[in-house]
Amino acid sequence: TFIFNTNEGNPGKVVNENLSTLERYVDTQARENAYDLEANLGVLKLYQFNPAYFQTTVTSQILLKALTNLPHTDFTLCKCMIDQTHQEERPIRQILYLGNLLETCHFQSFWCPAPTSKKISNIISTVGSTT
Repeated sequence: TFIFNTNEGNPGKVVNENLSTLERYVDTQARENAYDLEANLGVLKLYQFNPAYFQTTVTSQILLKALTNLPHTDFTLCKCMIDQTHQEERPIRQILYLGNLLETCHFQSFWCPAPTSKKISNIISTVGSTT
């Protein structure tokens, strides 16, 4: 509930402080192999309301964590909360493509071809190295 509290005197400061805390938590989840869907959805919701604060790297981490929770609907929930413009950014676009392959049961396309396998490791290393 603290996420959406506002300070009438300086609402941007409150959003920035809360968002920074949640973004650090996303990074902690990635490092410690943890997962908190509610917190991650909170970050994406704050990005919806405050597009100037949008972070591609954090969003990519959230999508990758949600992807690991298939067949649950977490990935779809997260995807629907990302603006179409941001969905076209790298590596978000690539993660969405890989998620689509898994959701549509194209497992051979996801795992077998060398270009796709290389893409997977490149995406993960790119997202991991920017945190």
